[in-house]
Amino acid sequence: MYIILALVLVLMLFPFVLVFSGSFKSQGEFISDPGAWLPQSFNLDNYVALFAEKGFGGYLINSLIVAAIAVMANVVFGSMAGYALAKLSFKGRRLMFAAVMAAMTVPYVAVFVPQFLVIVQMRLANTLVGIALPLLVMPICAFIMRQFAYSVPDELLEAARIDGAGEVKTFFTVFLPLAGPAIATVSILSFLYSWNYFLWPLIVAQSQDVYTLPIGLAVASQAANTTAFGLLLAGAVVVLLPVLVLFLFLQRYFIQGVATAGLK
Repeated sequence: MYIILALVLVLMLFPFVLVFSGSFKSQGEFISDPGAWLPQSFNLDNYVALFAEKGFGGYLINSLIVAAIAVMANVVFGSMAGYALAKLSFKGRRLMFAAVMAAMTVPYVAVFVPQFLVIVQMRLANTLVGIALPLLVMPICAFIMRQFAYSVPDELLEAARIDGAGEVKTFFTVFLPLAGPAIATVSILSFLYSWNYFLWPLIVAQSQDVYTLPIGLAVASQAANTTAFGLLLAGAVVVLLPVLVLFLFLQRYFIQGVATAGLK
């Protein structure tokens, strides 16, 4: 079993090794020897060109802003929705949960045009807010928080209410401190989705000032009608690193959150 797992691990890591190695190659090396595993000489020319010539620093900041808005909004609003659907009794609760589940099954392209029309009418086209707006409450995040909320004992919430705490105070002082694993899961999912966002920013962003990393990477890798493979792979490494660091930092909580969400 360990041998099989090791082979699978090697197959999964092999493309990443080629991406990292290729990010140090020059365009001439890709043309002369495209199958080479290692560069002839390791240099940072591609990374320097990305930030010094292609404006990758601005794209990075834009992506961080959009991702931060998406993560914070989903943690707060997703937690509120999940808490209400699991712990509050009100008419239409099952119908609302059914709507959340239905929203998870609707293809993104089915709502793409209506969302764009709304953004245009709100005069948020070509803004970072307009890019982040459709990501404020992701159905999967509300679902995960709802599933986790069922694992929180009702007695803890009732004790807070008996002590005079309202629902808002109970939510922020009792529920959220216990929801660390679920919050980590929601943070990773919302960050990953917003970080890799391509089609929506491509349509909404009408100037390079509001391009995010995926769009900037696609633009920066094109030079004289040819693909600059070194720049493309260097940009891929830059895009990958924040996601990898976040996952490694929250890995334990992420696994706990996924496991807890599957209990109910």
